[in-house]
Amino acid sequence: MVVLTSSDTRRRLANPARLLLRRRAMIYPPTPARIGVNPDAAAPVHAGVNPAAAAPVHAGVNPAAGVDLLETDLVDRGWLLGPALRDALVRLDVAELVNVGATLLADCDALLGADRPHVPLFRDFPASTPDDTMAFFVDRILTAWFQTPDQPCVLCDTDDTVAPVNPCGHLVCRACFDGADFSACPICHRRINPDDPFVKPARPRPLRGESAAPERLRVLHLGFDQDADLRAELVGLLARTAALPPADADDLATLLALQPRIDLSWLPARVPGRETKARLLAWLLTDPLPAGALDRAAALVDTATDVLRLLVVRSDGDASLIGRPRLAPVPRPLRRALLGLLDCIGTVRLVDDMRRHRRAWIAVGEKLHPGEYADRYPAVALAFATLRCSDMTTLCPRTAVAGQVAEDVRIDDAGRVTVAVWGHRVESALADGDVATAVSLLAARPGELLRRLDHLLRLAATDEDLAAAFAALTAAAPQVSPAVLLSALGQVRTRTARHRTRVFFPAGRTSTAHVIDDERAVLPSGVVARAVDILQAEALRRAATLRRVDRAVIDTGLDGLVVPFAERTAARALLTLARGSVLPVPHGRYLRLFCHWMQNTDGPRVDLDLSVALYSEAWEHIGTCDYTSLRVAGAVHSGDLTSAPPPLGASEFVDLDINALAVAGVRYAVMVVLSYNNVAFTDMAEAFAGLMLRSAPPKRGEVFDALAVEQRFDLTGPGKVTMPFVVDLAEETMRWMDVTARVTGTNHAVHRHH
Repeated sequence: MVVLTSSDTRRRLANPARLLLRRRAMIYPPTPARIGVNPDAAAPVHAGVNPAAAAPVHAGVNPAAGVDLLETDLVDRGWLLGPALRDALVRLDVAELVNVGATLLADCDALLGADRPHVPLFRDFPASTPDDTMAFFVDRILTAWFQTPDQPCVLCDTDDTVAPVNPCGHLVCRACFDGADFSACPICHRRINPDDPFVKPARPRPLRGESAAPERLRVLHLGFDQDADLRAELVGLLARTAALPPADADDLATLLALQPRIDLSWLPARVPGRETKARLLAWLLTDPLPAGALDRAAALVDTATDVLRLLVVRSDGDASLIGRPRLAPVPRPLRRALLGLLDCIGTVRLVDDMRRHRRAWIAVGEKLHPGEYADRYPAVALAFATLRCSDMTTLCPRTAVAGQVAEDVRIDDAGRVTVAVWGHRVESALADGDVATAVSLLAARPGELLRRLDHLLRLAATDEDLAAAFAALTAAAPQVSPAVLLSALGQVRTRTARHRTRVFFPAGRTSTAHVIDDERAVLPSGVVARAVDILQAEALRRAATLRRVDRAVIDTGLDGLVVPFAERTAARALLTLARGSVLPVPHGRYLRLFCHWMQNTDGPRVDLDLSVALYSEAWEHIGTCDYTSLRVAGAVHSGDLTSAPPPLGASEFVDLDINALAVAGVRYAVMVVLSYNNVAFTDMAEAFAGLMLRSAPPKRGEVFDALAVEQRFDLTGPGKVTMPFVVDLAEETMRWMDVTARVTGTNHAVHRHH
């Protein structure tokens, strides 16, 4: 078994084959297999040729039979071979087919989480899960407190059955605790040495428990030009307007690393996503600089924050600029290039941008040394002097001229620089209720105008103010990104009614929700209707410019999906969903939730707890299925593992019998994953969770069934508690939440954060 480090396990999908499998469901067999295959047809181009009959036979082995076996294994994982791909695989010789098949199955397992050993505390789960959690707990406490060596067992009074287990040293009675069932110490639930005499071979299990075909069978397609498809995926990511979710950000880094930097002609002229642009610039300006890199970078950079993000990404920091970044040294050639890019922006815009991240820019000044180049880049020197409140007469005498230096920039007789920045003027106008001035200023930045539209409409007290606001909105709407346009439309159309609360998802490394009282005044229906008309007309205008299709079919199942509004912290998942999306849970199914994690070899012990909180229709707490209650109504827990050393790691499961829970009065089941001893998810070698759908109550069998996996998602970021989804048993739906709760202290459990 291979021991994986933190960086290896967290990025094990970062290779071209798995990337295209996950993003496009494309497979690229060796080139000879693709010759003569028509990707748009179900059969080879040469009519009348039977691929099974035409396939070479090596040592009595027919590749067509091997493809049948491969397809059987793929169906067990929820995948199907497309006709063109199957025809191409049949053309391979046996050695090539074995290599392609082994790689493909390993990649599919990695996507589903089936590439890891899943050994719960009770290996015969759910049959061997104790019925009485408290009685089991009392037995453990009595054993821990009163068990002594060379004495009869305190529980069963049997001689010669008590011995310590390795490495925790707890004295365990072999008669009271079944070594064929327990995969960890029965007392502390920490993993023990698999060679310890207490551990017995697991009882035989069927190859698979009761499961049905998944709701979504995925079809694998034949790929022809892997390099072209990789380039297409890269260009598509660079064209995204919103911040990329972590999975896409990782894919972007992989795709950029695969691109040679000799020919830059493929680079787009514009990259709308700021964080995406920073990742591209960091790749573009890596030493040694390719020819034309500085010109390309100059065409892309249009704000000072672009340069700041570039420096942060170059230092392996977070492009969202959340927190105080640590910056790597900047070589002198790159330093001069970045100062030149900043100087072209102008002092006023520089100061306006820099004040948003003042502490970070002061740290940047220590790396760029703008004072050394004040004669060459005076705008940058003035901007940094403003941030630092420096005396320009000592910093750069030749540029420190008292009086007016540039529009809105002044240096007084004492050498201090003052700049009237845009943001301060906007905030002052809004605070004074001066709608006309605020609108004129916001018109220069269309995105900010739409973000502050609600505030402007609340302040507009006269027809003149409303007319000015709507005129500016009409001019700004065509210039903003689709995300900003739709966000403004979604917000303003609900403003005719009073709402009790407002929910925010602030920018950050975790998806934490903030809820506050909504104290805003309701907007008049006529004002809302006018704003909605302008925004909706722009959305329809853009839609009309898209490529027309003869017939469009919209699946009614999409009705429950929410348009993504903040993907920066979205989980890396098998099935990408926006927060708030609702999916049906097939009637009569059984849910098996799972969680797997592994601690770093040289890191702290990690104890994750998979829990399910159960609530009535009125959201009254009925019970929690976790380490404190292993069986609650129709929920069964696989046991609480308290350590996860490599290479085995740890896995926990919870089975949910939807019908039994409904009979017990349960309406909502909330999945929660908690780091009991307060270790952040990002500090683990790996951590992921998900759910399986089964057609019959699981009794015995393989605890992890790849065919039944409907969702698998990584646990990442600095969070310690996450709530992935809520199951509504009455409506038979699952609402995707992907929300992290902020917690303090340690010993985290559902009842402590209820």
